[in-house]
Amino acid sequence: MTDTTRREVLGWLGGLGAAAGIGLLAPGRAAAAVSVTALRGVTLVDAAHTRSDATIVLADNKVLAVGSCDLPLPRGAAVLDLAGKFVIPGLWDMHVHGAFLDRITLPLCLVNGVTGIREMWGFPPIYALRDRIERGEVFGPRLVVGSSIIDGPHSTLPGALIVSTPDEGRQAVRDAKTQGADFVKVYSYLNRPTLAAIADECSRHDITFAGHCSDHVALGDASDLGQRTFEHVYGLPLATSAAETELRQAIATLPLDPADPFAWFEQVLEFERQATLTHRRGKAVQLAKRLRRNGSALCPTLVAMRVYSSPADRFENDPRMKYVPAFYRDLWRDGLKRWVPVTPQEIREQAEFFRRRAEQVAEMHELGVEVLVGTDAGNPYSFSGFSVHDELELLVEAGLSPAAALRAGTRGIRLVPGAEANLVVLDGNPLADIRNTQRIHTVLTRGRVLGPAERQRMLADVEIAAKEPFPAVQARCC
Repeated sequence: MTDTTRREVLGWLGGLGAAAGIGLLAPGRAAAAVSVTALRGVTLVDAAHTRSDATIVLADNKVLAVGSCDLPLPRGAAVLDLAGKFVIPGLWDMHVHGAFLDRITLPLCLVNGVTGIREMWGFPPIYALRDRIERGEVFGPRLVVGSSIIDGPHSTLPGALIVSTPDEGRQAVRDAKTQGADFVKVYSYLNRPTLAAIADECSRHDITFAGHCSDHVALGDASDLGQRTFEHVYGLPLATSAAETELRQAIATLPLDPADPFAWFEQVLEFERQATLTHRRGKAVQLAKRLRRNGSALCPTLVAMRVYSSPADRFENDPRMKYVPAFYRDLWRDGLKRWVPVTPQEIREQAEFFRRRAEQVAEMHELGVEVLVGTDAGNPYSFSGFSVHDELELLVEAGLSPAAALRAGTRGIRLVPGAEANLVVLDGNPLADIRNTQRIHTVLTRGRVLGPAERQRMLADVEIAAKEPFPAVQARCC
């Protein structure tokens, strides 16, 4: 360490002591009142670089300093000797349902190194939970919460907020802002005038909107309106197909069957499958330019799309089912019956459809479009916390490098002084094999150190909670 670097580090540490009303480094003084933790001997891997034999100093839930093995430490600092370990920023799951199951969802995320989640269907109790987490009353990851799901007429989603006119769409945005939503969630059946009104009202109230690509609005057009993220790869095959015009005309004339509203959704998915067969690189290039210009990202949730592209029994014996409440298991089993392939031909077609969509995600990433890690947790066989690692693996299988997948999973966060102290300590190098993100040794978040024993205890508690009837699986205390 150079003399200049040493002086800078001493300044950081002394500044923390001044903020706490105590000289942390003064000889003869008592141990620091502010808890300081140092991770020594690690290899740091973040969005910017890899640094071996590093020391990372944390205090007050912030990264205080990053330096070499001889970085000076205040008296009383807790030192974790982690030689040979790898440290990455905390992971994010950008598409989650089920935060209200806080005794299950929250701890499962934390033990898996997921220190931030985006809940895609908000309502007042979840806004309250988000605030309780930030006040320290509930231990959990950072929670970003959307509005109630806003959809157009003929929605297939029970409980969605239906808006039929642009004025109703504007009111829904105002209500979402008043209720405390962090963003507005839009869905599949909104027509263009209503989506445009929602977009304009979001701009007026300084709130973003995200969600499904509407079946009535092309993906590039929705991006131009300001849609921040597009979920589940919906709309991408159509937008990059040589047959887009013909397929959109077919969608526009699809009959609606009030007795079977899901028939529309099924037929649109079939058109999307057909669209992948006429994919054109040139259209992808032009679409990527629009998405980059508008700051729009893709959240593909490949782990969920894989389930719907597979036979119904493929995942039913997953050992992680022990962490899933019985009522969820029943919903998953019954909910898949209509949507998964059954015949050999359907199984082949859906497997190919999944492969082509995954390749399109990798292509858009190659073209500079931001890709986010999301799991659709709460949907069949997408497990809170665990499936973030499944998604990382699927992104690499699709064509992203491990480094690119890791940037997607950590939202490009850099572990530099001043950053939030959300860290995951791994037993293996994720850049050599992305599956090493599953080899978690310790998670550090909100000033707590979740070592191997604590993580096992948390998993055991979740397994017990999963056996309790709803709503007992919700938190009883902090």
